Amino acid sequence: MSITELEQQIEAVRQEAYADGYAAAMKEMKELTARPAPDGNNVRELSRNRGGSRGTQEAAPKSRLARRRRNTRTVSRTAGGTSRTDRSAMRRSRRGTNAVLIAEVLKSAAPRALRQAEIRRALQDKGKTMSFPSIGYSLRQLAARNAARQVGNSKTWRYQEA
Repeated sequence: MSITELEQQIEAVRQEAYADGYAAAMKEMKELTARPAPDGNNVRELSRNRGGSRGTQEAAPKSRLARRRRNTRTVSRTAGGTSRTDRSAMRRSRRGTNAVLIAEVLKSAAPRALRQAEIRRALQDKGKTMSFPSIGYSLRQLAARNAARQVGNSKTWRYQEA
């Protein structure tokens, strides 16, 4: 028996095994799709607002990530211990809140100048978390309003009485 005959036999066995596996997988898929969904919500009515002649549409299964996001709880540490808050219960801050918070920190430290890391640490002590780019943006907003000023060419900022 030559090597090419052996290779042909191996290829034939491989193709047969692939065909058997594919057939078994398709049989399993047919059985799974023939069963009703466990919760009975496999078909839903389209909303009346959408209208159209579609009638019904299959509901898209929710991904694991979407369920995880919905069920995720945020943990915040307080002086009294740990409290849990649903993300749905949290609200987005009003526009300009970061600048107000930073102005309060600078005002409380006046006349001393603070670096961004010190501002961030002071905010964290108050229970607020803010990224460095957000702090820099807010400091530039305060500088435009003459509420804060950068000390010389340094990376420190000081509260400025308006």
